Amino acid sequence: MPSEESSLATRARLVEVALDAFAEKGFHGASLAAIARELDITKQALLHHFGRKEKLYGEVLQRVSSRYEALIDGAEEGPGAPEEKLERFLVTLHHEAMDHTRESRLLVRELLDNRRRAERAERWYLEGFLARLVAMVRRTAAWRDATDAEAFALVYQLLGAVTYFSISVPTLTRMYGADGFEARREAFPAVLAALTRSISSA
Repeated sequence: MPSEESSLATRARLVEVALDAFAEKGFHGASLAAIARELDITKQALLHHFGRKEKLYGEVLQRVSSRYEALIDGAEEGPGAPEEKLERFLVTLHHEAMDHTRESRLLVRELLDNRRRAERAERWYLEGFLARLVAMVRRTAAWRDATDAEAFALVYQLLGAVTYFSISVPTLTRMYGADGFEARREAFPAVLAALTRSISSA
């Protein structure tokens, strides 16, 4: 009988491979059979761990959401005014997005390219992360009196800036060449920080 530690390691490996598949093809495009083949197990063995595709997808999204919320924790625990904490979070998120482009692709798919799943979804795993980010924005001087809807509009635009850049690396590299892309990559964090300061300070 496998140990609890072994079972958790197996489950983590399943989620890791599923993250690749869902990020690349979306919820409906990803196939449980293909994920199982990648893991060299049967589809039935995969279902034994998760029961159904929605549960596996949910665990993948929960993992991504937890990573993002940990970044918020890190930014908020550091010193500085709310404006500095928001800036620190967004710049950190940018670097994380560049290092973990799968998560960025999954975020974009879940929020922007998921009409079929949205019609039947019972749980929104990124909702907590978005709510915390809205609250973070509303603690800044310029957005203290904003409504949740207004702060959410800003959050969406900032997330778009970060995620679009990270998932555009192959296209931008081909478009501008390796040196041209590198110059743009180096410029991005400073411009993002300056943009955040300009919109969050009263």
